[in-house]
Amino acid sequence: MAYLSRRDVDDIRPLIERAVYKVLGEKDSSLVSTAVHCLNSGYDKRKTIDKISSYVDSKKALKLGDKIFDLVEDFKSSHSSKKRSRDDPSDRDAKKSKSSSSRQEDRERGREKESRFDSDQPRYKFDEKEKKTNGDQKKILDVTSKSNVNISNIAIPTPSIYGIPMGLLNRGEADKARKIAQLQAQIKSKLSTGILGNVIQIPVPLNKPTPLILDEEGRTVDKSGKAVQLTHVVPTLKANIRAQKREQFNKTQSHDKVNEEGAESKFFDNRLSIKPALRTKRALRFHEPGKFQQLAERLRMKAQLEKLQNEISQIAKKTGISSATKLALIAKSEGVSDEIPQMEWWDSVILEDDLETMKDDKIAIKEIAVNTLVEHPTQMRCPTDPIKTVYMPVFLTKKERKKLRRQNRREMWKEEQEKIRLGLEPPPEPKLRISNLMRALGTEAVQDPTKIEAHVREQMVKRQKVHEEANSARKLTAEQKREKKVKKLKEDTTLGVFVAVYRIRDLHELASKKFKVETNAKQLFMTGCVMMYPDCCVVVVEGGPKQQKKYKRLMLNRIKWEEDLVKDPDGNEVPNQCVLVWEGTSKQRNFGEIKFKVCPTERMAREHFKKHKVEHYWDLAYSGAVLEQANDTAT
Repeated sequence: MAYLSRRDVDDIRPLIERAVYKVLGEKDSSLVSTAVHCLNSGYDKRKTIDKISSYVDSKKALKLGDKIFDLVEDFKSSHSSKKRSRDDPSDRDAKKSKSSSSRQEDRERGREKESRFDSDQPRYKFDEKEKKTNGDQKKILDVTSKSNVNISNIAIPTPSIYGIPMGLLNRGEADKARKIAQLQAQIKSKLSTGILGNVIQIPVPLNKPTPLILDEEGRTVDKSGKAVQLTHVVPTLKANIRAQKREQFNKTQSHDKVNEEGAESKFFDNRLSIKPALRTKRALRFHEPGKFQQLAERLRMKAQLEKLQNEISQIAKKTGISSATKLALIAKSEGVSDEIPQMEWWDSVILEDDLETMKDDKIAIKEIAVNTLVEHPTQMRCPTDPIKTVYMPVFLTKKERKKLRRQNRREMWKEEQEKIRLGLEPPPEPKLRISNLMRALGTEAVQDPTKIEAHVREQMVKRQKVHEEANSARKLTAEQKREKKVKKLKEDTTLGVFVAVYRIRDLHELASKKFKVETNAKQLFMTGCVMMYPDCCVVVVEGGPKQQKKYKRLMLNRIKWEEDLVKDPDGNEVPNQCVLVWEGTSKQRNFGEIKFKVCPTERMAREHFKKHKVEHYWDLAYSGAVLEQANDTAT
């Protein structure tokens, strides 16, 4: 692309805006600015389309790029034709004399057409004449270029079309003929400058072929006898041409790839492992013979084992062995060991290390550890006791409260009177009502009673408005009401947290009951957890005494657990129930916001409580459930 000046680009800018509007259907100043910047920077067509494609899709960008460069080419051609018309004096003279000679040219052109179409020769002979003339010119140029012959004396025929002189052609054909004449003049001037001037003019036959000379061995030789290598004819079939183009394209692609790899090699990190993009072929995998038979045998054995375990468990429940076994497992999980220590830790302070040492048929005692002093333990403050001493507030009687209010109001009235006497505040208006109107105003009320009544009613409305504004100012906002309610529900648990543990027979499929358990705990701002375990669901809640009182009423009275029938371990339907396992106090909260935890095994449930350092809650609840099942079985 030829470089355009900024002035030329500014001239083209309205055309570019119009082209953008035609392609997109709307104006886009950013896209026009980008196109103008590309033209100012001298970008080619491909780079300009890449820039435009960042604003619109590729199809519209390609169409818009074609339109922009068509406009540029039209602008350059019009600009060059204007410049050439300014530089060529013959064109200016032709323009001046065009008006005078236009009629004569029309008449001559008419005669020529008549003579051409009225002649006996057919039309195609003119075409052959023209082709012959153009072919002669091309042959002259080819011969002079191949053989260094001076063609300064060769007469170049006058340019014409179909044998018609240029004067009889229209404007467009005359411009084309003039361009051909100028090109021939330039070639003639270049050849006459001395490049081919000193060459001996040798007549060269134009159409005579080179003679073919063969030696005894059948090789091609020239006149002097030297071997000549004949040029091989390149096949011109479309398939061969496409094959050649394909090979050239593959070579360029491989060359570009090598260049890109070389350019990116300095940014390559050899520590990274590059996985190949090829997909490995997956081979067929056949099953071992007898595999499914083994699986079937395992399933049969598993079914038999489960059946045997169920029979054993039924027998153990009848005899009471199962409950004892479960309690033993609980005790074992608590870390109780059957080994009896040789010496308790409290005796190790005064007894000798070797218990076999005897003194007067008694175990030896450390004499140093025994003295006449009595050791008293350090008195520690109870964690639930308040740090500061709390005093009982004094409550006044109703008569005392009235007297105190009367005294306070009298003091305030005296203070206002002192301010009025000193002139610090204006005296208040008389408090007028309809009842005391005549008594307060007297003669003024008699003179214009309507005006005075209106004044009194206005004053009454004003006092009512001031009263309502004072009430609204003291009224709590919605956020303050919410904070007051939350503060009333929340309790201070810095001195101790009240904890309650409930055991429910089954809570898995009772969606409404689960919702009540969780929502009430959140509304009361209580913490804890709900453990979902078969035949023993444990609910632990932490909060203040008032919160525990409301939640206890919910769990034991408000929710009707007996309405739902659940299945016990034997598969029998029994009414559901909720039992309060334990309630007491703790130094701090051990759980966060109440959440549900599903544990299929007893070990996982105990681990969850152990993580929160309250595994004894689970032991109490689960041991109670085991004993309850044993009692039900016995009865």
